[in-house]
Amino acid sequence: MRLQAALEYLTTYGWAILILAAVLVVVFSLRLFNVGNYVSTECAMGAGFSCSGATITESGVLSARISQSTSGPINITAVGCTENGTITNMQQVINPPSNQIYVPIGGTYGVSVQCFTNQSVAFSGTPGEVFSGTLILNYTDEITGIENVALGKIVAKAT
Repeated sequence: MRLQAALEYLTTYGWAILILAAVLVVVFSLRLFNVGNYVSTECAMGAGFSCSGATITESGVLSARISQSTSGPINITAVGCTENGTITNMQQVINPPSNQIYVPIGGTYGVSVQCFTNQSVAFSGTPGEVFSGTLILNYTDEITGIENVALGKIVAKAT
């Protein structure tokens, strides 16, 4: 009698576990647990700057429009994008002869920059993979000549 009860117990719960496993396979195959499906693009800069239209490619190139509303015109000298917020992979602006981009008060600049992972390797991802990091903008105040850094938060899905 005990053996029959044990066998019925294992059979009943065995079928339940098998059905649960089949449901999990279906759910994962439909990518319902892919976090990238539920993440919206975010691009937020510090005081005096705003960011819009952020996109990142599979090869890790971030494109965004940066608007500035500081107290004076600025010259952007370098731009960087990294997961850990370090400035080791800053890309100098190439705009001869001055190697900087002039942006007046209220002006907008289109940024296109390679993003890097924590290991200082260029980001590359599959479509829908999420990149979360920091946008770094080195600039010089045109009036005072003081060099500054503006930081922004980027969250975007690779397209």
